[in-house]
Amino acid sequence: MNETTVTLVGNVATAVEYRETPTGGVARFRFAVTARRWDRERGTWSDGNTSFYTVSAWRSLGANLAASVSVGEPLLVHGRLRVREDERDGQRKTFVDIDALAVGHDLARGTAAFRRAARAESRHEPGAGHEAESYAPFGAGVGATRSGRAAPGGAPPHGDGKAAGDDPWTTGPNQLVTAP
Repeated sequence: MNETTVTLVGNVATAVEYRETPTGGVARFRFAVTARRWDRERGTWSDGNTSFYTVSAWRSLGANLAASVSVGEPLLVHGRLRVREDERDGQRKTFVDIDALAVGHDLARGTAAFRRAARAESRHEPGAGHEAESYAPFGAGVGATRSGRAAPGGAPPHGDGKAAGDDPWTTGPNQLVTAP
């Protein structure tokens, strides 16, 4: 199957939501990409239209992303492009999603300090279609990340801790779903 991979440069538009699922953790957020154009007449840069994408990152990438990224930060997102259509309120709508393969801060617009993630014990059987080992974010555990959110692997801030099947977003806003 041919897959379209894209690299986007933009800003985090919403808080990163992190959920544990039976197939591994997943982080999700909205990403805003605004085109910039050079206006020859005025001799300045001007903003064009803004496109919004829903970015999903699984397993260790998702956990590290949730512990590292806050609203408004400039990022580069590289991943598989997914375009889907859905009917809402009687109208056909098109949604564009990115399954992230790599995410990083845009160092053209600031600095970052890298910290290697600490290895966690294996949660998945090798050969089961998942990474053989999962990784916890540096300093993950009970407590909060630098953005004030509960760190992945820490105590859930909301919810009853029950798994909600394969769809991690069905339990409502701000609820952390953990695998049984």
